[in-house]
Amino acid sequence: MLDANLQAQLKAYLERLQHPIELIASLDDRDESRQVNELLTEIVGLSDKISLRTDGTDARRPSFQITKAGADMGVRFAALPMGHEFTSLVLALLQAGGHPPKVDADVIEQIKALQPEGELVFETWMSLTCHNCPDVVQALNLMAVLNPKIKHVAIDGSFFQKEVEERQIMAVPTILLNGQPFGQGRMELEEILVKVDTGAAARGAAKLDGKEPFDVLIVGGGPAGAAAAIYAARKGIRTGVAAERFGGQVLDTMAIENFISVKETDGPRFAVALEEHVKSYDVDIMNTQRAESLKAEGGLIEVKLASGATLKGKTVILATGARWRDMNVPGEAEYRTKGVTYCPHCDGPLFKGKKVAVIGGGNSGVEAAIDLAGVVDHVTLLEFDGQLRADAVLQRKLHSLPNVKVLVNAQTTEVKGDGSKVTGLTYKDRKTDEVHELDLAGVFVQIGLVPNTQWLKGSGVELSPRGEIVVNAHGQTSVPGVFGAGDVTTVPYKQIVIALGQGSTAALAAFDHLIRTSAPAEA
Repeated sequence: MLDANLQAQLKAYLERLQHPIELIASLDDRDESRQVNELLTEIVGLSDKISLRTDGTDARRPSFQITKAGADMGVRFAALPMGHEFTSLVLALLQAGGHPPKVDADVIEQIKALQPEGELVFETWMSLTCHNCPDVVQALNLMAVLNPKIKHVAIDGSFFQKEVEERQIMAVPTILLNGQPFGQGRMELEEILVKVDTGAAARGAAKLDGKEPFDVLIVGGGPAGAAAAIYAARKGIRTGVAAERFGGQVLDTMAIENFISVKETDGPRFAVALEEHVKSYDVDIMNTQRAESLKAEGGLIEVKLASGATLKGKTVILATGARWRDMNVPGEAEYRTKGVTYCPHCDGPLFKGKKVAVIGGGNSGVEAAIDLAGVVDHVTLLEFDGQLRADAVLQRKLHSLPNVKVLVNAQTTEVKGDGSKVTGLTYKDRKTDEVHELDLAGVFVQIGLVPNTQWLKGSGVELSPRGEIVVNAHGQTSVPGVFGAGDVTTVPYKQIVIALGQGSTAALAAFDHLIRTSAPAEA
């Protein structure tokens, strides 16, 4: 199950265990159970502080729990946690074994102090190909380890297809709390805590309100925001970053193969490297913060947050990035996460053996269709234009696949459903005006990005007809002291490497602005 190299690495990690832990497996005669038992047996062989029992009584099989000598730590995997989730397993073992987590002390105390009326039983439905799932799994596992009133089980939907159908799990990660919907999509530990600790939002807002004005306040934590923070901090000026999630769009990117000097990496790993680099400087990072409005008055620029707090800056750099573009057709919003999805890597395994559609014939759409073809029964790719726009090499691969059909001049007009899940879509042939209907279980939307600037309307910041922030060569916007960087701006070619350069430019321009506006008048 684990190759020699991985065993050696895991053995070194397990030497950090401070006290014995026990793995209790609930198995049946399925091949999946055999694989889980094989993995657990190999792990036990790597540390004398880990033991294994196979007399577990959990109804969901295969599954296993991680316990500390006579105490249920509340951590379970109904999965074979390999792929993206192998790190989640390793961290759960270490934390259950007493190794301190790399989390701020005040966050640890907040988790321990939670006193719900009853137990908080979380379920995370995930897939091993989902790059958004590990953050959720690791956050809830840590909460379960630290607080005896919290339980968590991570469930691989491909192991429990019948339950997936019954519960209508159509996107991952899907989080349930005590059997009821709690959240969907990537969630950081701080986001989860805000939802379960009802007083956390008010306390956090009050704390943010009390902060002194920043020399440079950066809104957005993607590549542009990270680069701006590093360049500003290196000038020795007071720097803050307010972000919904550090990493931005990069967190939703799988393979990165065109970042100069790094032959290959993936989005989540790149995002972690960005955050670690920023944290190596004196930067105030304020995560899980969504900006709602901007106002420039009295020499300071104010950014009001959704939490109710207001941050102030002598200069502000807007690096809020972009989000997936919607089709804006009937049924899309109603069936979002019920068959309409935007992440083929995450949600593809949930549609195993089913028919799906991909909307969009650019690189993202064609890559999605290629990936899905290896999992689902059939893929129909619909492109509005008269031809695909993807790179030739991707088109050749797509057309070689026997279970893919390509429709051009196809305008999606409606997503169909039965009230609880997607059942198909209709499209119009733009050449003949004929309307056709496809029977489908899923619709994967891949039609580009739209800038996150809706919150800037009325702020005085000039926007292009496409909603992008208009900037000059220095990143300056129409509002003095306000700069823009990254995919949210009018600068062409939305690429990570370009966003990094723009963020750096904006920070240097902001520093230049501070020097010039604070310089004493001539005698």
